[in-house]
Amino acid sequence: MKLLERLRTDRRLSPAPARDDQAIDLWLEEDEALVSRAQRGQTRAFDVLIERYKERLYATVYHMTSNREDANDLVQDTFIKAYKSLRSFKGQSSFYTWVYRIAVNRTINFLKRGKNRTHHSLDNVDDSIQTDPDFVELMSQDTPHREAGLHELQQQLNAALQKLSDNHRAVVVLHDVQGMTHADIAKAMKCSEGTVRSRLFYARQQLQGLLSEYL
Repeated sequence: MKLLERLRTDRRLSPAPARDDQAIDLWLEEDEALVSRAQRGQTRAFDVLIERYKERLYATVYHMTSNREDANDLVQDTFIKAYKSLRSFKGQSSFYTWVYRIAVNRTINFLKRGKNRTHHSLDNVDDSIQTDPDFVELMSQDTPHREAGLHELQQQLNAALQKLSDNHRAVVVLHDVQGMTHADIAKAMKCSEGTVRSRLFYARQQLQGLLSEYL
């Protein structure tokens, strides 16, 4: 199958392909219509879903792993898994929530296996970290450390995130970085909204302690 062959062989997130008239029409469709098309075998519709969400998925997974190669691989694996499982998708949640659930679960399982523990790439600074609420708040504080280099602060925040448990890190990334609601996170992580709120509170407390030198 052409789509899966491309996903398997291209381990990097490639730029969006040139769009012809049909592709432009597909880009105007809602997720529900694209999913329906993809379930009927129209792989170009799934291509649009990939392009629509791959950057957001990458940002989520990268903040959970702090490794570019791992993030790329996990995002590609997520879309392969999503495509293979597409016929079982019944629309009980949005496609967005469903594919995020796959990405988060695969990333948590990957982290539990410990495959990334020996090769973190914290030296690779991700520009998107500048939009992280913790980082923005950190930069706005009038502290003796405010003049510390951007690179060092980004490293410190990434390092602090890596010290959280997998579930707590996922909640922080999904809520504070990606802007997902408590309800959507609960669906993605298959837990209650109360659990999401408690994990988020505890994770923020941990981050404050880990970054206390800079606050």
